[in-house]
Amino acid sequence: MRWLLFMLALMPGGALAETLIATRTLRAQTVLTPADLALEPGTLPGALTAPEEAIGLETRVAIYAGRPLHPEELGPPAIVERNQIVPLTYRQGGLLIQTEGRALDRAGVGDTIRVMNVGSRSTVFARIAADGTAIVSTQ
Repeated sequence: MRWLLFMLALMPGGALAETLIATRTLRAQTVLTPADLALEPGTLPGALTAPEEAIGLETRVAIYAGRPLHPEELGPPAIVERNQIVPLTYRQGGLLIQTEGRALDRAGVGDTIRVMNVGSRSTVFARIAADGTAIVSTQ
């Protein structure tokens, strides 16, 4: 089988694509570095094909050594932990309300999570900004 792959790679127009795999078992919540990734000959539908697509992202699930990486298994690194107290902001037109909230989920920049308003104990959905502020969505 390997000689066949080698021969196909040498043929004009026969260059093979590569699939990005884990070099070791990666636990959920691991931020990926170049040492965690390798390229393997061949393509797998839906799998990532370049290290640049994954480096700096965080694993959402455990990924075992030698397994391909898929985009849905990765996301931005979390900057807010579950149960963390975060600034909670609501803005509409000229109205600005700021208070404290308790994050009910872990989240990275741009993720939408549930946040409990500490004062009223009501739960809202909020998007996490780069500074860790939870911005209430009006939807």
